[in-house]
Amino acid sequence: MAKIKAEIIGIGSYIPTKVVPNTHFLDWEFYDAKGNKFDTPNEEIIKKFKAITGIEERRWMEDDMVASDMAVIAAQRALDDSGINPNDLDYIIAATNFGDVEKDNYFSDFMPAVASRIKHRLKLANPKAVAFDIIFGCPGWLQALIMANQFMKAGDAKYAMIVGVEGLSRVVDPYDRDAMIFADGAGVVIVKLNAEENGSGILSYKTVSHAHPQAELLFNDKSFNPNHNPKAKFIRMQGHKIYEYALNEVPAAMKAAMDESGYDIDDLKKVFIHQANEKMDEQIVKRFYRLYKKPMPNDIMPMNINKLGNSSVATIPTLMDMVRNGELPPHDLQKGDIIMLASVGAGMNINAVVMKY
Repeated sequence: MAKIKAEIIGIGSYIPTKVVPNTHFLDWEFYDAKGNKFDTPNEEIIKKFKAITGIEERRWMEDDMVASDMAVIAAQRALDDSGINPNDLDYIIAATNFGDVEKDNYFSDFMPAVASRIKHRLKLANPKAVAFDIIFGCPGWLQALIMANQFMKAGDAKYAMIVGVEGLSRVVDPYDRDAMIFADGAGVVIVKLNAEENGSGILSYKTVSHAHPQAELLFNDKSFNPNHNPKAKFIRMQGHKIYEYALNEVPAAMKAAMDESGYDIDDLKKVFIHQANEKMDEQIVKRFYRLYKKPMPNDIMPMNINKLGNSSVATIPTLMDMVRNGELPPHDLQKGDIIMLASVGAGMNINAVVMKY
C-alpha cells in the first residue's frame, strides 16, 4: 500500500434550517418538456415522486444566503474539528457547480471563486494557501479530494480543505417536477498528509468520464413554462437515462477502486454514496456486491436523502458528518474503518474512493 496519502482529520457541515416538505409543492404548476401543463393532480405527482426517490422533505437556504455563506460556516466547523492552524493550509478546493446564486437572480457568480471567498471571510492571510473552484458535477467533492491526495503525493501539500457546497434551490425550474429533488447544503473536510505505511487515508480511487456520448444527460435549459422568464436557465436532467447510466457504470468503478485498495470486499464497513435517489443508490450498491457474488450487507449504506434531498457535491461530506456524530443510528464511523465514497453526476462523471478513516 502506498505510504503517502490524504487523511481526513476534520469534518464540518452546514444543513440549512429551512425545512421544505413535499406538501410545499401542492400548489405548484408542473409542465412537461413540451410546455404542456400536467392534468395529473399534484397529490398524485408528489406521491409518485416520493415512491421513486424516497424524498419526504429537503433543506433550502434562507433567502438572504448564498452558497459561500453555507460553505464558510461548514469550513469553520471543519477547521475547529481538525485542531490545525488554519494558516497552515496549502490548498482550499471548493467543488460547486453553480457558485453563488442570489434569490430570484438566476446568475451563477464565480468571481471571485467560492474558495477565494471562503479564504477571505475566514481571514486566512497565508498567500501560499491556493484557493480555487472545480466544476465536475455531483462527483466534484470527491474529485477535489482526489486532487488534494495527488498534491500530497507530489510533495506539494501537507494540509488541504475540501469543500462541497451547492444551492440548488436557486437553479430549479419552478414548473419542473424534478425541482422537488434538489436541495442546499455544505460539507467540508480537512485532510493532512499521512506517510504511515498502514495509516489512515485514501487507499485507491477510480475516476471515469463519459462526456461522449453522455455529456447532456444533465444540462441547463429554459423553463418548461413557455411564459416564464425566457432568459433564465435551470438545471435539467434526463432522469431515466441517468438511472440506467448509473446502474451500468458506477458499480464497475466501485469494484475497480476496491480491487486496487489492498483490502477485501468483506473489510468494507460503510459505503457513503452520493444522495441522488434512494432506489437508484440502493440498486448501485446491490450491483456492486453482486460483482463479488455477495449480497449487499445490512447497514452498509447510510442514507439521509429522505430528509435532506439532493444537495449535489455536499451530500457525501454532510452524510459522513451526520454518521460520525451519531445522527443516523445504527450507522457509525470509527477510526480505522475501511469505507468507500462514490458519486455520479453531470459530465457524465463517476468517482469511487476507498479509504481508511
